[in-house]
Amino acid sequence: MTTPALTFAELTTMGVGGAAARMVSPATEQDLVDQALEVWASGDDWLVLGGGSNTIVADEGFDGTVIRVLTRGVSVVSPAVSVSSEEPDRLVLRVQAGEPWDELVDYTVARGWAGIEALSGIPGSTGAAPVQNIGAYGQELGTTLAAIDFLDYETGERRRLEVGELALGYRTSALKQGLRGLVIAVELNLHDTQSEASVLGSALSRPVAFAQLATALGVQLGDRVPLVRLRDTVLALRAAKGMVLDPNDPDTRSAGSFFTNPIVSLAFSRTLPDAVPRWPLSEQNLPDRVIPLDEYAGVGPIPGERPAPLVKLSAAWLIEHSGIGRGFRLPGSRAAISSKHTLALTNTGGATADEIAQLARLVEARVQSEFGVILQPEPILIGLEA
Repeated sequence: MTTPALTFAELTTMGVGGAAARMVSPATEQDLVDQALEVWASGDDWLVLGGGSNTIVADEGFDGTVIRVLTRGVSVVSPAVSVSSEEPDRLVLRVQAGEPWDELVDYTVARGWAGIEALSGIPGSTGAAPVQNIGAYGQELGTTLAAIDFLDYETGERRRLEVGELALGYRTSALKQGLRGLVIAVELNLHDTQSEASVLGSALSRPVAFAQLATALGVQLGDRVPLVRLRDTVLALRAAKGMVLDPNDPDTRSAGSFFTNPIVSLAFSRTLPDAVPRWPLSEQNLPDRVIPLDEYAGVGPIPGERPAPLVKLSAAWLIEHSGIGRGFRLPGSRAAISSKHTLALTNTGGATADEIAQLARLVEARVQSEFGVILQPEPILIGLEA
């Protein structure tokens, strides 16, 4: 049904942005399909909004229709989550797009299903997860995602897209790079550890794959720990960085990490200070890179030639060492760098979208000037330039 259009300041975790011209709020999965098709047939500009944790809209608002994809949560609406197939120690879980992501993680951990426990505390809806290929603490959605149920804007058809068709990479996917439509549901491959739990006394996580998390848990990389313990530890780590929204703490009023970690060539990384944290990347699941014209010879790669090795840099380190520290803000601005985590731009109270964008542009300019690295915003920006 059509509902009064709220402002994006009310609908997003950043808390900025004007109103949409129109908004539809489907109540069921079939309503979502039907109303999306009606909006598309109207020729209106449109955008899909779930939990609003990764979208920042201009103060002028959006002169189109917002398709708001939300449900009441996995603990309330049982049809929203179902086991579609099952094998010994494995299962495929189908989840409607509007389910809050962290409620889903909690739901799986409580049942001894492993695979997304390190993604605890990430805000937003389940349908948005494959768009960004969300990842944290050594886990990435792409390792558990089986497929999505997708409504194609170009054809109006509903189809299943296997994970291999989604071009998942570091914080990107075909859904973010031009494949238009909306995610109706996702399917996840999870490990059912209940049989282990009957022997070991508790359901265990997948192997710990992130050094900071291993340190916090007091274990070695590759160890497995009780699922509940891992989830609690991740939530504590995220809270310490201001990455868990607390209505009483304006330092958490953000869109999470505002910038992605840059990916550069190994040769370029060697021109940077030795202290810059960096991680070598495999040749698989890498995002597209922009090649300057003066470096393009006008021919494609030689068949069989190995791609140049790439490394991922720490955006937080680059920001802090470009002279922008935690808590930084421009004079008179209500937008600030989080005092807990340099990658988060926060709304300290009454900030405008333009103030957020202005701060983002300053950060980008300082990092580029100091290190020659161009930071890329992670949130989807509507009507803004950052």
